[in-house]
Amino acid sequence: MSQDMQRFTMGWNYPAPILTGAGRIRLLPELCRELGMTAPLLITDPGLARLPMVEGIVHQAQRQGLAMAVFSDIKGNPTGDNVRAGVQAFRRGGHDGVVALGGGSGLDAAKAVALMARQRDGLSLWALEDVGDNWQQADAAAILPCIAVPTTAGTGSEVGRAAVITDEQARVKRLIFHPGMMPDRVILDPELTLGLPAPLTAATGMDALSHCLEAWCSPRYHPMAEGIAAEGMRLIRDYLPRAYADGGDREARMQMLVASLMGATAFQRGLGAMHALAHPLGALYDAHHGTLNAVLMPYVLRVNQPAIGEPMARLARYLALPEPGFDGVLGWVLQLRRDLRIPHTLAELGIDTAQAARVGRMAAADPSSATNPVPLSASDYRELFVNACEGRP
Repeated sequence: MSQDMQRFTMGWNYPAPILTGAGRIRLLPELCRELGMTAPLLITDPGLARLPMVEGIVHQAQRQGLAMAVFSDIKGNPTGDNVRAGVQAFRRGGHDGVVALGGGSGLDAAKAVALMARQRDGLSLWALEDVGDNWQQADAAAILPCIAVPTTAGTGSEVGRAAVITDEQARVKRLIFHPGMMPDRVILDPELTLGLPAPLTAATGMDALSHCLEAWCSPRYHPMAEGIAAEGMRLIRDYLPRAYADGGDREARMQMLVASLMGATAFQRGLGAMHALAHPLGALYDAHHGTLNAVLMPYVLRVNQPAIGEPMARLARYLALPEPGFDGVLGWVLQLRRDLRIPHTLAELGIDTAQAARVGRMAAADPSSATNPVPLSASDYRELFVNACEGRP
C-alpha cells in the first residue's frame, strides 16, 4: 500500500464505529466475532452476489470458522416482499447476525431484515414506518447485530437508522425507522468500489451531493450537520469527477465513500423537495434514486431560491466557486451534471407527466417535504415535477 493510501487507514467512532482503508474487508470475520456472530447472513443484491468479490468474502469467513451464507433476492428499489424473504432465509439458516453489503438497496434491505427477523409474530414491517412513535412497537433488544459494507458512494445507508422500502401494493416508498437500526460496525474499503461503472459512480455520487446540499439548505438548526454537509460537498467537488474519469483512482474512491457517509450523517438536519419527489418517482417508475435526485437538483434549487440566498452565498465561498452566490452554486451543479453525463430532464429517464397530480400529492405527503426551505403544496410539487419532465427552469 502506498504511503498516500496508508493515511486513509483509520478507525472512527462517529456516528458508528467505522474502519476505513484499502483491504479493511479482511477484518470482517474478526468484527463478526466481536459482535457474537457465528453464522452471519450476508445480504446483498443479485448483481454483486455473482461477483468474485462476494465469493471471496464468504470463503474467507468460512475459512475462519463462520457459517456465512448469502441472500440476494433484492430489487433495485427493495420491497416489503424482499424483506420478508430475507427474514425467512435468516430463520431457515439459523443465522445470528447480518452483514449488509452493497449500495443503498442491499444495505436498506439488510437493515430491515436485521430489524424484523426476531420481532414478535404479527408485527408488520409497515407498522414501523417513520410516523410519530411507531418505532416503539419494536423490541429493541431483538434487533440483530449488523455490519455494513458499502460498495457504492451515494446513499450513506451504512450510518442510517432507517431503511427506504417500497410497499408494492400501495406503490409508495415507506421509511422504516428505529434508532437501533444503526449498524454496529461499518467498513469503508475503497477496493470494493473500484469496479463500479462510470454511470453508477455518477448517479451515486450525485445522490451523496443531494444529501449534503439539502441538509445545507434545511431551515433546521443543527450547526454540526451543517458543517459536515459543507465538507462533504467539498470532497464531492474535488473527487467525484476523478472517480468518474478513473474508476481505479483509490484516493478518489476512498474520499467519495467518506463524502457519502458524511451526507447521510448531515441529513439528520433534514432533506427537501428533491427527496420528496424522488421517493414517489422511484416507487411509481422503479427509477434509480440517485439519478432522480441528480436530475431534479437544479429545478428544486430554482424553486427554493427565494429562501436560500444566504446559505448559497456561504457555500459558493466555501467551495471557492468562480461565480458568487446562488448563481455560482447552480452553475457548478449544472456543469457537474454535464461532466457526468446526467440527463437534464425526467423525460430522458422514460418518465412522463401522466401521473403528475398523483406525484404531487405523494411528494407533499413525503416526510422529506417538511424541511424543504420553501413550503410546497401538492400543486406546487405537480408543477415542479412537470417542469423537470419538460426541462423548464
